[in-house]
Amino acid sequence: MLFQIKSYLKFLWKSTNQHGVHSPFVYDLVTKCFYDLKLKPEYKILKNYRKILLKNNKEIEVTDFGAGSKVFSSTRRQISSIAETAGISSERAVLLFRITRYFQSQNILELGTSLGLATSAMALGSIKSKIITLEGCPETAKIAQAQFKNFELDNVDLVIGEFATYLKNPIHKSFQLIYFDGNHKKETTLLYFKSLLSTVDNDTVWIFDDIHWSSEMEEAWELIIKNSHVTVSIDTFQWGIIFFRREQKKQHFVIRT
Repeated sequence: MLFQIKSYLKFLWKSTNQHGVHSPFVYDLVTKCFYDLKLKPEYKILKNYRKILLKNNKEIEVTDFGAGSKVFSSTRRQISSIAETAGISSERAVLLFRITRYFQSQNILELGTSLGLATSAMALGSIKSKIITLEGCPETAKIAQAQFKNFELDNVDLVIGEFATYLKNPIHKSFQLIYFDGNHKKETTLLYFKSLLSTVDNDTVWIFDDIHWSSEMEEAWELIIKNSHVTVSIDTFQWGIIFFRREQKKQHFVIRT
């Protein structure tokens, strides 16, 4: 916790808003997407999706292939507690919805479904997109699958199993948006990054969750933004967002959302 507090103070010191952005592409993203305060009817659906999970006190056995939890000490957890503490926040879900709607990516990949809170935001943000979401835990996947069916999110295909197995032979050869939220280890994050570079095109956007989770996640993020394939990178503290636009000069932004 102390590490994250220090990281956040550094972030505040370095960060800016749209007035510190000197890139038309990023300026438009910030003003038309990040800072879009207009209410959308889909926000109510996202709220109801979360509400159902928060009312579910059933316990499940969680299989965790990632870096573990800073909240839970047991693998036996209530669904409501997972939704409240381990899932994407309401504010972040709304922002992810806006980002997905803004880019209207054809093929989307998510690493780490959990209960589907982030998945639902992307599915509603771009109903014409095909979303592949990967989850290692069968029990949480079962809950998410039921939620997808209940909310008629027919553009989502949930794959249960270890991520590395899927990444050896992904269904699509190109993904325009990838949301990384399944592992918070440096080595594994970099492995996924390198494994998926072959799926990148000029309009691809990747979002890494919890880039300031730990010192090793910050190290992974620094290596990612220095990679020659990455042209534009944005640190929003919670997320690290990267782009591969060949026409763009290499730039890094630290932006408050």
